[in-house]
Amino acid sequence: MSELLDLLLRHRMAVIFVWSFGVQGGAPIPAVPMLLGAGAMAGAGQMSLALAVATAVAATLAADVFWYTLGLFLGARLLGSLGRLSLDPDSFVRDAKERFQAHRARFLVAAKFLPGVNPLASALAGVVTLRPVSFLSFDVIGAVLWAGGWMTVGYICANVIEVVATQVALVGTPLAIALVAALTAYLAFKLARRRRFLRHLRKVRITPLELKRRMEEGDPLVIVDLRTALDIETVPYRIPGARWIAPEVLLHPPARPLIPRDSEVVFYCAEPREATSAWIALRLGFKNTHPLSGGLEGWREAGFPVEPVTPETRSSLPGSSSPEGGANLAVAPTEI
Repeated sequence: MSELLDLLLRHRMAVIFVWSFGVQGGAPIPAVPMLLGAGAMAGAGQMSLALAVATAVAATLAADVFWYTLGLFLGARLLGSLGRLSLDPDSFVRDAKERFQAHRARFLVAAKFLPGVNPLASALAGVVTLRPVSFLSFDVIGAVLWAGGWMTVGYICANVIEVVATQVALVGTPLAIALVAALTAYLAFKLARRRRFLRHLRKVRITPLELKRRMEEGDPLVIVDLRTALDIETVPYRIPGARWIAPEVLLHPPARPLIPRDSEVVFYCAEPREATSAWIALRLGFKNTHPLSGGLEGWREAGFPVEPVTPETRSSLPGSSSPEGGANLAVAPTEI
């Protein structure tokens, strides 16, 4: 931490701006040490606390407006690209969508404190075309709480931080080696588990072309749409005959009869590499399940027909009184 304090001392606001922009833009760098260090320097009279907070807020807004704009123009395709940057793209993207659906603009405030989530939250705001005034209002609140909160703690605890920085400097090299070794082991474990998961996925997935052929031949398939309510809001279409069932409903034991045990089931979702579909297939333990390669987007890109989700469907999405969590969708067929 002493090196970071030296860097802050030499370059001050430039470091705060670049570091804050990187953190909230999605770079895998720690935010708290820099913010605490800036606050501690302000507490020691070496910089202005108000100017430091304002600089961090400006950098955060710049990063967020960038992702919001990308979300406006690229839409749902951007979410898949962001998800691929995570070691757990299925949970990373899906959890963010569900939280955004539940809290909307308020999620922009919480996302500032969640490592790696802020770019996705800002992009989601663009994807659902959240009004710019609402986006900026909540974004400013979140940025001020994030930067101002941590810097104020550093300001108040300036003497303690100075002592800690001195002690860390004494054991800096061994501590850095231990941290790098622990991080390397963690990443290796996550990557190995991810590769095993993807190997299984390749064995059981079904392509859009094969699914279309089997549907035309009249094979008794059960097609299940596992997308989130936010996915359906942004892309209100489904594969003809598919049933929308939320994963949390499907995994609940009383809901298992929604799908007969001996059925051949095709799951599709909106997560990168169909991760949610494969995870559900593994958890349910059906003998014959297939995640759809490419999900709904892959089906549409192949030029196959979809059915629009009508307003009546919205009443059966999560949070409604529908006992099946929205399993039956009211649709009218169309081609797009």
